[in-house]
Formats: sequence, structure tokens, C-alpha cells
Amino acid sequence: MEPLRTQRLILRNWEERDRELFHRINADETVMEFFPMRRNRAESDELLDRLAAGIDRYGFGFAAAEIADTGKCIGFVGIVRTDLEPFIPKGTMEIGWRLAPEYWGKGYVTEAAEAWLAFAFDVVGDDEVVSFAVWNNLRSTAVMQRLGMRHEPSGDFDHPRVPETHPELKRHLLYRLSRSQWQERKKAAN
Repeated sequence: MEPLRTQRLILRNWEERDRELFHRINADETVMEFFPMRRNRAESDELLDRLAAGIDRYGFGFAAAEIADTGKCIGFVGIVRTDLEPFIPKGTMEIGWRLAPEYWGKGYVTEAAEAWLAFAFDVVGDDEVVSFAVWNNLRSTAVMQRLGMRHEPSGDFDHPRVPETHPELKRHLLYRLSRSQWQERKKAAN
């Protein structure tokens, strides 16, 4: 993957130096508030290795987000092919993110996600990008709305990978953005 650059960020594949931060965000109670699991170091390392291999293979994925001025990794933002049939067709492009809490509220996710949307539509050539979050994850759904994504209530679903031991985390809201909506947003911004 060639790194993507935004005004303040470099979006790149994972490096060895990112492992500590990656584990920290995957074990942090605040970051993982809307997820049923916390990962130990070995589980985080295994996930990082899978994400890095996927980026090597496909040229995109949930990529490390680094502050360009400091070289500090702050979490990840990226796109992947999702597989949540029958709720979302296999191969649909999903955009997602996870940052260390000290970087929340600074616009980093929106900035990086805009670059990934451009990549998904203009480089990969997808016709639609989706995102989803637990029904009360207001921080994530606010980002989706800032990106121009639209909530599709008829597509809301109970996430099949959330265990029954966490019923409060099962219900997910589905947001979509089509290529034509993306193009309209780009025209309006110019």
C-alpha cells in the first residue's frame, strides 16, 4: 500500500513500532465501550498481523493513522470488504476507525475517512461504502453523518458476531454512502 496523505495524517500499513499503541486501544475500556471483547497483547498482535497482511494483499484495509508532524501512530482508519450476510452483502466496502482517546475530538477520523472514501470511489471504483455502529454509539454515528453517510433504518440489524451475553451491543445502525452522493458532495465543496 502506498501511504495516503491528508493535511495532518499519513495513512499507512502497520509497522512493528505500532504494536504497543494497537494493544492499548484494543484493551482500553473507553475505546472498546461498544465492543464485547478486550484483547490481550497476543490477541492484539495477531489482529495487527492479519490487518497488515490484508493491506499487503489488497492495497487497503484498516490502516495505521500517523500524525505526519510527529510520526506518532494514533489508531486506525480504513476500508475493508465486509462479510455480514444476510445483513450486508459479502464484499461490500466498509469504512471504520478506532483511535486512542487522547486523539478524539480533533477531526482526525473525519479527515482520514474522507481520504479513504475518495480511495474507495475514485481508485477502487466501488459504488457504495457502508458503516455501522452500536445504536447508541453517538461519536461514531456523528462521524458517519459528517461524511455525508445516510442512516438506513430498514438496514439496521442485530450483529451476528456479538454474543448473547452482551444484548446491549447487538443492535447496529447501518449508514450508506453511494458514489453519486459522494460526487454530489465533492461538487458542492468546490
